[in-house]
Amino acid sequence: MIESANPQNDVPLETSIPDGAVSLESILCTKELHNRPWRPPDHETENSALVALAIALADSPRTIMQTLADKVLEVLHADSAGLSLLTKNENRFYWAAIAGAWRPHIGGGTPRDFGPCGDVLDHNIPMLFTHWERRYPYLSTAMPLADEGLLVPFYVHGKAVGTIWAIAHNNRRKFDAEDLRLLESMGRFASAAYQAVESIGDLKLEIAAREKAEKELSELNDDLEAQVRVRTEELEERNKQLRRSGAYLAEAQKLSMTGSFGWNVSADEHFWSDETFRIFEYDVSTKITLQLILDRVHPQDVPLVRQVVALAADGMEYECRLLMPSGSVKYLHIVAHGTRDQDGHLEYIGAVQDVTKRRLSEEALGEVRSELAHVARVASLGALTASIAHEVNQPLSGIITNASTCLRMLAANPPNVEGARETARRTIRDGNRASDVITRLRALFGKKAATTESVDLNEATREVIALLLSELQRNRVILQAELADALPPVTGDRVQLQQVILNLLRNASDAMSGIDDRLRQLVIRTERDEGNCVSVTVQDAGVGFQSQDADRLFDAFYTTKSGGMGIGLSVSRSIIESHHGHLRAALNDGPGATFSFSIPCRPEHVRGAHRSSAIQRLDVREQVMRNA
Repeated sequence: MIESANPQNDVPLETSIPDGAVSLESILCTKELHNRPWRPPDHETENSALVALAIALADSPRTIMQTLADKVLEVLHADSAGLSLLTKNENRFYWAAIAGAWRPHIGGGTPRDFGPCGDVLDHNIPMLFTHWERRYPYLSTAMPLADEGLLVPFYVHGKAVGTIWAIAHNNRRKFDAEDLRLLESMGRFASAAYQAVESIGDLKLEIAAREKAEKELSELNDDLEAQVRVRTEELEERNKQLRRSGAYLAEAQKLSMTGSFGWNVSADEHFWSDETFRIFEYDVSTKITLQLILDRVHPQDVPLVRQVVALAADGMEYECRLLMPSGSVKYLHIVAHGTRDQDGHLEYIGAVQDVTKRRLSEEALGEVRSELAHVARVASLGALTASIAHEVNQPLSGIITNASTCLRMLAANPPNVEGARETARRTIRDGNRASDVITRLRALFGKKAATTESVDLNEATREVIALLLSELQRNRVILQAELADALPPVTGDRVQLQQVILNLLRNASDAMSGIDDRLRQLVIRTERDEGNCVSVTVQDAGVGFQSQDADRLFDAFYTTKSGGMGIGLSVSRSIIESHHGHLRAALNDGPGATFSFSIPCRPEHVRGAHRSSAIQRLDVREQVMRNA
């Protein structure tokens, strides 16, 4: 166990329950974690954090606990985070590392038998606390106060040695099940880091003891052989422990499908772990060269892999594909940190992860979402039949009228050639109008893969309004379009964005279908937001929605309409989020509700850009497709 060194920032402690303290159950809300809305797992951020921690452990093991606290704060978006370790006598917890608002309390601690950390170890489960100062008054002096605290135990050799925790200091941040999963993942790393730090500390003590022994042996030559024999036995035991640790590391790499490597660029010397050999499907006895690596890389990705290597200086991060001898394809995520040896030669130390399963799952999910979006578009086709018929019927009626007029003019004596020519022009104009209507319908309701292009949201909105106008007029809806001038274009799929606008306008019209005591006023507005985003807002004067339903409006298969399917808003949110935007709903000050979405004017993520840390991230698949 780690003993604190004369803490200076400790808080006053009680060791028993004071009068008026509330029960433990009254400050626990762990069960709420799985009932709260939670975001999808962000494995990329998690893996990047773990890789960064692994590199930090190799570079500076003595500061790994603080680095771990910093990463917990970053990944969980918490206000404070830290680690509590049992002292050697196990009668209190020592706050070994703290990040965030509570950092001034580093070095403090809590009693073993009366505090949140002790509760977690006693029950041997993660716990979510709220306002723990109501039970443990001494924590009221730790400012700012904790609104929620999520604690997870971590173990070494099966024995609990402390907790890893994250704190929210106000109710704007609520922890959820994803936060628990991430914190448990960090807890597993904390166990490994704790063992590594202890091992390094023990090793330093052993080295110091050996130096002292050697000095004594030089002065006491008579017991030299005995001392050497004892020391040799100790070293052999240490080697066994190191081999055991190596076996643990190899098993961990196999389970996570993550291998490690080193590369001396000038000598083209490569040092691979067994898992890296397994990923590339080379025998461990193979002498690895850059050419052998490129032989495994998918031919379409070879030019860009060469480009990544050529441009990388301090490090690199990219994804690429491997084409295996069997014909199968693997997807890899590679991260490497560049260093210089004593001769100034560039060397890389990094990790490679097989993300094939994740990538295939993402592609399958994208196909399912595309199918669902198409279903939602087709579902609205029947409701728009009358509007479509009206849009097509108008130009067709004009064609018939103009054609009849043209025939009469040509049959006159003498023929009115100039008038006939003008009616023929009007016939062509009406034919083009009918063709444009059909073209818009095929684009909106056709089944095709999503495409990325520059989209003018004003133009896209006008096309949807043209399609819906007759239906809105039939429903006595007064439409007011407020489209901003000089609206910058956005990057996205035109059909998908028009589907969202169509859904919002039809929902607004439906919300006013039973309104007779006021005008059925519908406003659609485009404007440029702060943060370089473009927004589209649809405001109605309908029945609105219940405030308690606000969080469920965008859930799949939830609907407030008697004949609704409950997929329109869910699909709309999925589309907007895939464009790196946000879809929101709010009640008006008066009657009705307002739905709006905003998306960036330019792509939120630019592949292939250099970051300030000189780490380069390239998605090779997307680069290849763009170059092609």
